[in-house]
Amino acid sequence: MVVICTMVDMHIVENKSKSGKKIYRSTLLRESYREDGKVKKRTIANLSNCTPLEIEAIRLALAHKDDLCALGALSESVKLHEGLSVGAAWSVYQVAKELGIEEALGKDFEGKLALWQVMARVIGRGSRLSAVRLAQIHAAGDVLDMKRGFDENNLYDNLSWLSENQAKIERKLFELRRGGNKPKLFLYDVTSSYLEGKSNHFGEYGYNRDGKKRKKQIVIGMLCDESGEPVSTEVFRGNTQDPKTFESQVKKVLERFGCKDVTIVGDRGMIKTVQIESLPEGFHYITAITKPQIESLINKGILQLGLFEEKLCEIKDDEVRYILRRNPVRAEEMSKTRVSKLQSIEKYIVKKNSYLKEHPKSSVSKALETTRERLTRLKLDGWVQIKEEDRTLKIERAEEALKEASYLDGCYAIKTDLEENEADTNLVHERYKDLTEVEKAFRDCKTVNLEVRPVYVSAKPHNK
Repeated sequence: MVVICTMVDMHIVENKSKSGKKIYRSTLLRESYREDGKVKKRTIANLSNCTPLEIEAIRLALAHKDDLCALGALSESVKLHEGLSVGAAWSVYQVAKELGIEEALGKDFEGKLALWQVMARVIGRGSRLSAVRLAQIHAAGDVLDMKRGFDENNLYDNLSWLSENQAKIERKLFELRRGGNKPKLFLYDVTSSYLEGKSNHFGEYGYNRDGKKRKKQIVIGMLCDESGEPVSTEVFRGNTQDPKTFESQVKKVLERFGCKDVTIVGDRGMIKTVQIESLPEGFHYITAITKPQIESLINKGILQLGLFEEKLCEIKDDEVRYILRRNPVRAEEMSKTRVSKLQSIEKYIVKKNSYLKEHPKSSVSKALETTRERLTRLKLDGWVQIKEEDRTLKIERAEEALKEASYLDGCYAIKTDLEENEADTNLVHERYKDLTEVEKAFRDCKTVNLEVRPVYVSAKPHNK
């Protein structure tokens, strides 16, 4: 008997069977063939242990079995190119939309440039040029639907546009976030940021909070709402005193944000008599007074040293309320710091005396001068004196002066004109302590997230 077999096709079959609650899957390489005029099938190989990629490779080979050379030519002609990164830009863009930043800036070209500068600062801190390069890595144009490209000159011009429209943008952001619920309390504080160059429009020598000597700086004021969310920033010349920055903030609250009957909280020395007297009707303040002011009030008999305890104490003088407290932790810190400085100068004197003994021709007066300069830098000259006797430096402590210097350690006094029915003692104290929220915002700007420094711009509108 003659059996005629003709191969018809080879293909991959995926089977699924169920037994109880279990499902079994198998992948088979099968062949269809014709035998005596009938189509039959048989299994060539069990591919169940192959990976999905291996199975797809076999499937592709079967599909091109008549021209396998085409597969080799195809792999040689295909080249892989990495596209622009989208994830970071898209994520930051979505957050910006949710916060209302896109709506506040507008959707024209300048608004989109400004939004990209915000996004670039979040994704990777740097200069205007670095923001341009960042856009070439991240899909800035596609994400923001920009119709044309831009360079660093466009971004510098955009800073000028931002400066001109700052008030409008801040007001729009304020309205989008607050709606009709306007705050009754604002927090305000300033910081400084030192400069490497000397051509900055606002750069001046002043009180440097970064501890950088012989560096020009700018002063940055930040106005926040009651929860510590920034609503406005402003740049001042580096030698601007804190109280001089206060007036413009009051004007913003009244005119830009349309708020009335509000209380502004400012740090120690920020809100002085001149600032208080110029407050509009309905405006109140919470601040703290300086150590010399506390001493003056004690001398006048308005305050008493014994009232400064860990528990809050309130004294009222005319229309002004004073909330007094001694922080025992801070008092201990100040005492330890004073002792540490004293030990430091004592070690320094031991070294100086050793040098004078080993070098008989060395100048005692010069050693005395440098030691006293060091004493002044450590702020110990108020109760420590350095004297010379037989080419030996000696330290003398003025106990009465030390007692006078330390009797207000840890003491602070908060001042306000709010009535007791508007804010009790504890609430006034808590609101003043809320200034730490502004400090957190400054840390985010200066070191943690945005990194204000280094300042890459110098022109007035670019700084603002």
